[in-house]
Amino acid sequence: METVFSEAFEAGHVIDAVLATSQQQSDDFWRLRHGISEVQKHEGGSIKHDVSVPVSRMPDFIVEASAAVRATIEGCRPVPFGHLGDGNIHFNVSQPVDSDKATFLAQWDEINSVVHELVRQYGGSISAEHGIGRLKAGLLEGVKSQVELDMMYAVKKALDPHGMFNPGAMLKNAL
Repeated sequence: METVFSEAFEAGHVIDAVLATSQQQSDDFWRLRHGISEVQKHEGGSIKHDVSVPVSRMPDFIVEASAAVRATIEGCRPVPFGHLGDGNIHFNVSQPVDSDKATFLAQWDEINSVVHELVRQYGGSISAEHGIGRLKAGLLEGVKSQVELDMMYAVKKALDPHGMFNPGAMLKNAL
């Protein structure tokens, strides 16, 4: 890991980094990382995304997506965090300070459209580590070709012929 960091610093790809030198430091880093979602709860509403883009395009995506959501909702606060090094990112958007939570969350679909369109332009996916799930099930047909959907239905039918595994959650018309 030290060699990777050294080479990345020398190449100018990394400006700052910290490597845990003990189990306690590692635990503390994870606590900080997992605390982001908890802290966001105290900041009001949050529109959450679990997306991926190619690692090489991640910095540009973060800059462009942040600008795009700020242009859509003045004062909103992008909170990109997570797995930047593997192409997955939690791109959350917190409500503007002192704004109404319900009014902000009513713009969920609009912000999703902005972020998901950029993800598409960057050659990424609207689902990363957490998958499509129930929340994004209705978006699947807009981001997958009919061939891809047909393949998903075929796999679902082969692995779950009686529709018992999480019925109707993702592939609503699988059987």
